[in-house]
Formats: sequence, C-alpha cells, structure tokens
Amino acid sequence: MTSRDLGVAPGDLGDDDLFRELGHLYETRLDALRHAADQAYGEHTRRMNELEAEYLRRRPGREIDPERLREGARAR
Repeated sequence: MTSRDLGVAPGDLGDDDLFRELGHLYETRLDALRHAADQAYGEHTRRMNELEAEYLRRRPGREIDPERLREGARAR
C-alpha cells in the first residue's frame, strides 16, 4: 500500500463527503502543524491539497466575497 492508497479519491466523494472531509482537515490543521511527525504533516498537506483541488474543479465559478479582494481590504 502506498500513500496514494490512503483515503477515498477526492473525485469519488459526493459533495457532502467532500465538504465533511475538508472541514475535518481544517479542524486538525493546526494540531498537525504543531505536533505531527514530518511524514504525517506531509500526508495531511497532500490530502488537503487533493481535496481543495477537487473542490475548485467542481466549483470554478464559486462565489467570491468582495471583502476578500484587495480592493475590499483597502476599503476597510
């Protein structure tokens, strides 16, 4: 079994499962950064990147909050 064999392929996840997996990774990110072994932190990062790429693939026209743009930040 290789590291690529761990977890369900992001493209095979339904939307609800993809969002749940992303949420769990975000909940555990700081803990992984602070306390995980290098290999475990790398695996966490790899999985997060795969899931985020899948989200962006499914939602290329996702809603962008104007406050998150440079102009919005300057206006604040």
